[in-house]
Amino acid sequence: MISTTSFSTGGPRPPLLLVGHGTVDRTGVAEFTAFTERVRGLLADRGVDVGGGFIELALPTVHDVWRGLSARGHTTMAAVPLVLVAAGHAKGDIPAALARERHRDPRTDFVLGRPLGPHPVLLALLQERIEAVLGGWDPADVTVLLVGRGSTDPDANAEVCKVSRLLQEGRGYAGVETAFVSLARPDVPAGLARCRALGARRVVVVPYFLFDGVLPRRVVDQALAYGASPDGGEVEVRVAGYLGDCDELAGLVLERYVEALEGDIRMNCDTCVHRVLLPGFEEKLHAPQTPHHHPDDPAGHGHGNGHHGHGHG
Repeated sequence: MISTTSFSTGGPRPPLLLVGHGTVDRTGVAEFTAFTERVRGLLADRGVDVGGGFIELALPTVHDVWRGLSARGHTTMAAVPLVLVAAGHAKGDIPAALARERHRDPRTDFVLGRPLGPHPVLLALLQERIEAVLGGWDPADVTVLLVGRGSTDPDANAEVCKVSRLLQEGRGYAGVETAFVSLARPDVPAGLARCRALGARRVVVVPYFLFDGVLPRRVVDQALAYGASPDGGEVEVRVAGYLGDCDELAGLVLERYVEALEGDIRMNCDTCVHRVLLPGFEEKLHAPQTPHHHPDDPAGHGHGNGHHGHGHG
């Protein structure tokens, strides 16, 4: 966890604004809320205000939380996106949502932290989730299938593959493969079939998600269905838990918060489709960011909790 010395100098700190994508799943919303309270508790004795909101699909919205922080006298918000990879939400939607708030209230501004992963804290948490379901299995006999959300951004999908490789290094597993539950291949059944083709007989599937929701549960359902089907053959499949609300994750968020205030934050642009020409993504080179419509945003669309069908969990 982050050292308290990071908060020991200077005047009052800007508030920490946790920004989530949002989910239609009540459990996922409740876990986000509980995590916000955990972070608030960690910062309670350091004079840092904390708020947490969503850009769509759930309440409270970022707009609501921003207004609340502003009403308490804050003018600069330190926003940390609660996302694991730098996909479209981190690169476009979240910055756009924050920029809208700055436009609505010109007295306010923000600094933006970077996504949470990849990070050693996340790798350690993934290992803990795997070990919790191993039972009597020898790690050397276990193949791990790490399942990410999936994205139309190849750079984001590559980050999940990087996490898989980092998870394999030095942990003694037979191997670590990668799959995605939406928008990218291989999907969960194809990922398990690959593990089987490579000789795996014991597979632990790990959902690479922060909190519960539609997509993490889809990972569980598809993994267990494959293990029980004729396609699974002699492969035994167990499913580990997602990362979840915990002190280690809260410590990583605080690290990103301090980094946003004091560090040099740069996105990885070496493989970004908006900056370099990648085969199959030529139309995105230098294309303007066009964040999709957020029905929970109050700008001319009411303030309801509507949602649209682009597959977010």
